[in-house]
Amino acid sequence: MDIITILGPTASGKTGFAVALARAIGAEIISADSRQVYCRMDLGTGKDMEEYGEIPVHLVDIAEPGTKYNLFRYQHDFLEAYHAIRTRGHRVILCGGTGLYLESIVRGYQISEVPRNDALRQELEGRSLEELTAMLAQLKAQSGTAMHNTTDVDTAKRAIRAIEIETYNLQQDPLGRRNFPVFSSLNLGLDIPRDLRRERITARLKARLEAGMLDEIRGLLAEGITPEDLIYYGLEYKYLTLHVIGRLTYDEMFTQLETAIHQFAKRQMTWFRGMERRGTPITWIDATKPMPEKVAEALDTIARSEATEQTAEHRQPTT
Repeated sequence: MDIITILGPTASGKTGFAVALARAIGAEIISADSRQVYCRMDLGTGKDMEEYGEIPVHLVDIAEPGTKYNLFRYQHDFLEAYHAIRTRGHRVILCGGTGLYLESIVRGYQISEVPRNDALRQELEGRSLEELTAMLAQLKAQSGTAMHNTTDVDTAKRAIRAIEIETYNLQQDPLGRRNFPVFSSLNLGLDIPRDLRRERITARLKARLEAGMLDEIRGLLAEGITPEDLIYYGLEYKYLTLHVIGRLTYDEMFTQLETAIHQFAKRQMTWFRGMERRGTPITWIDATKPMPEKVAEALDTIARSEATEQTAEHRQPTT
């Protein structure tokens, strides 16, 4: 197999598991997180860099806050990281919770670089997230695409960008899209009980606030990044920014953010189940097991998958 993919909802322990498995098989990790690409956005994105130890991690801290990183760029950066890792003779673990990024790799999305459509943006300006989400659903029905699930379209600006992309792709010749390679991937999902997931989310949110997450927001604003740009990133950056600029009290911010993260985790699981329905097999591992047991189960799954691949290769007719 080319890649081992580790996925799961937020607070399921993906990073720790990926690091432990990487140590066991001599791998490097490529992140699949749409927010961790941004420099100095650390607590709000849950980078937890100390967890990686000596294991190299790629596609973290590669874009400046205030910019709009996108899927097209992610695929490009993934390929560069992948080939560099393989050149060093190491295995590749893809790990993250951004379903769109993950699926674009394991299913080999052929996509185009989509330019701004200022006329469309002006037409959509001022519409509610609900209206934009309904428009996006209609476009997806026309194109038959699995892109732009509500997992990552959680603000009006993100929804407008998704509509812009879907509209562009409907009008373009598919032959003009990037020829992204097909990778064989063994996909391991961490399955965590809903109540435990909610408990971990709340505890982690409190810990990150105590660690200075609000100061992180203030620092980004002090750099000259606009509140609108931070709100665009959603979740922590949306609600903490609204608090810092005086539009939410602390208690309102905490309650609304906690609810939003719980809803986000639920949408992540909806995306992963959708991946399975669209033909991507996922082997689910109990996230509550001790780490040595999870790693042992993963190693056994890898060994069986590789044995199956070798058997299939031997059975192929020679020409």
